[in-house]
Amino acid sequence: MVPASGKGRAVSIIETAAPLHEAHRDNHTHRDVNGGWLRPAVFGAMDGLVSNLALMTGVAGSAVSQQTMVITGLAGLAAGAFSMAAGEYTSVASQRELVLAELEVERSELRKHPVDEMEELAALYVSRGVEPALAREVAMQLSRDPDQALEIHAREELGIDPDDLPSPAVAAVSSFGSFAVGALLPVLPYLLGATALWPAVLLALLGLFACGALVARVTARSWWYSGFRQLGLGGLAAAVTYGLGAVFGAAL
Repeated sequence: MVPASGKGRAVSIIETAAPLHEAHRDNHTHRDVNGGWLRPAVFGAMDGLVSNLALMTGVAGSAVSQQTMVITGLAGLAAGAFSMAAGEYTSVASQRELVLAELEVERSELRKHPVDEMEELAALYVSRGVEPALAREVAMQLSRDPDQALEIHAREELGIDPDDLPSPAVAAVSSFGSFAVGALLPVLPYLLGATALWPAVLLALLGLFACGALVARVTARSWWYSGFRQLGLGGLAAAVTYGLGAVFGAAL
């Protein structure tokens, strides 16, 4: 029998630990290290911004008309967006096919050699510090349901989530849209009637700074550092291509 004083002490410890646990749970948060949807969207927009800005400044360096600038910008937008979408679709589709093939291999192994697979899972838990008897018991419990066993083996051995496979179509549409939005910024002033290059460059650089600042949401950097870094990289690309356009435009 537990003494009354001991019981009271145990209750006191539990009551004290509970609020501490709640406070830790409320304050202990992490950034999304994968970036979620924000990362691919922002980087797609930055890709469109930098590539189309560099293309248009290169053409502008050879002193062409407003109409030529509009055609160049829209052609760069369309070509880049379709290229990004096609590349992303192929990449994600190939990755998905590889994952599905590996899942089929694992499903076949679980069906043919269930005991060996259970022992393999137990050994994995032991390697992570779990007591052998407990590891075997956990592996046995998890291996009773075939679907659950497949999910556990996929997570632990392959590092994938069978319920969260990427969609090639969604990836392609997202890449197309984010690239197109970014690539549209340097073209927009010309579509609105501008004849000089500087409004397009200014708008594009502001867009690059905004994208860089957004990237800071998934990094430990400050927003102004990320913003100015991206602005500097985009500005450098534009300056180099403008110089090349001016040199070769004069030569031709």
